[in-house]
Amino acid sequence: MNIDKKELNDLMEQLKQHRDELNVKLHLGKAELKDEWKEVEARYETMQSKYKALKKDTAESSKEIGAALSLVADEIGEAYQRLKKRLQD
Repeated sequence: MNIDKKELNDLMEQLKQHRDELNVKLHLGKAELKDEWKEVEARYETMQSKYKALKKDTAESSKEIGAALSLVADEIGEAYQRLKKRLQD
């Protein structure tokens, strides 16, 4: 998957928005979802720190790192959607 920095930035902003919405809902939500939230949150924090490093990097390797981050971001996005759906049930 080849993704440019703008697309990656947009993806990160979408994830942040989903994350913020879910964080509020989880405080009011189901206790059994909190463990899954903690796991996804740890992955998000790891990805966020790598993304910050990537933004500073202009080397060719940034394309490979960007593609890898994009895949992780997609997985985290799917987890956020799954959590959101379970909160609505």
